[in-house]
Amino acid sequence: MNINATLIIQLIVFLILVWFTMKFVWPPIAKALDERAAKIADGLAAADKAKADLSAANKRVEDELAKTRQETASRLADAERRAQAIVEEAKAKATEEGNKIIAAAKADADQQTIKARETLREQVAALAVKGAEQILRKEVNAGVHADLLGRLKAEL
Repeated sequence: MNINATLIIQLIVFLILVWFTMKFVWPPIAKALDERAAKIADGLAAADKAKADLSAANKRVEDELAKTRQETASRLADAERRAQAIVEEAKAKATEEGNKIIAAAKADADQQTIKARETLREQVAALAVKGAEQILRKEVNAGVHADLLGRLKAEL
């Protein structure tokens, strides 16, 4: 056999193999590679989208936290103002109650003083009558001399 014929036959077999590979083997491989590349691209796009969503969510969370912090600070300030107002109101009520108690105590003391004076006047009047009895050595009738004893009480 001749080397040229062998080379030509090998060339024909090689061309048939190339044609067969390009016709039946290469399209499924290319299709699989294209599908894989599309899946990878979709995955990368989804990852980028997820990153963007995460970034946006983090920003919303930070905004909400800042807003919540501001609301909390505002509520704390309101609570402190309300507490101060309650304390001031309680102080005013306590002062008012104290003044009422003092006024009631003064009025009670004045009443007791008046009562004590009346009791003392009666006792002094009784002692004066007793003293007068002792001086006169006779009994003074309180019923008969009620007018006299009333004036004596008034003078004391």
